[in-house]
Amino acid sequence: MTEEKVYPIKDDQVLNEVEDTLLHNFAKSGPRNYMIFQLGKATLLRCSDVMKLKITDVFDEDGILRDSGYIHDQKTGKQNRLYLKPVANDLLQYQQWRQKMLRSRHQTSEWLFPSIMYPNRHITVNQFYKIMQRTGELLDIDYLGTHTMRKTGAYRLYEQTDHNIALVMQSLNHSSEAMTLHYLGLDETTKRNIFDTIDFG
Repeated sequence: MTEEKVYPIKDDQVLNEVEDTLLHNFAKSGPRNYMIFQLGKATLLRCSDVMKLKITDVFDEDGILRDSGYIHDQKTGKQNRLYLKPVANDLLQYQQWRQKMLRSRHQTSEWLFPSIMYPNRHITVNQFYKIMQRTGELLDIDYLGTHTMRKTGAYRLYEQTDHNIALVMQSLNHSSEAMTLHYLGLDETTKRNIFDTIDFG
């Protein structure tokens, strides 16, 4: 599994096409694949951390969606706050589908994103990589991978906060702005386009 060329999705139409493909082009697992992408985009978690979420990280013991939660970032060991309000409706719809899917198989799962074939396990990063690769093939996009959702969420946060790089850096748990700018795929053309909008007086 290699991900040398994975960029954020910057175009809204392309983003809608990717989300629609994840939801509708994978017969048995579409709602799960779509929810993984939406949650990764909204929380900026690494794919490996998204896969390891348990149902109790997102819903309380009464099945009520939590406002937020905390997990430990697998790579850095830092604590990550999950703010779930931006995807609350998606999560509630997904949970209905998830419960129905598990009931139809007379199975249960502690995982938020269980494997369809083996619900006692969570979907793996490698499985989701294959899903993203297939999505790219269907849409003729060659830059999709497991980091797409996180990079896309970070890029949208950057764009919609007037390029607040410090906020994005903190949200990604990065240690430098340079690392964050590189992660966002801000090449020279993008930087020039941003500079063209600045009034230097």
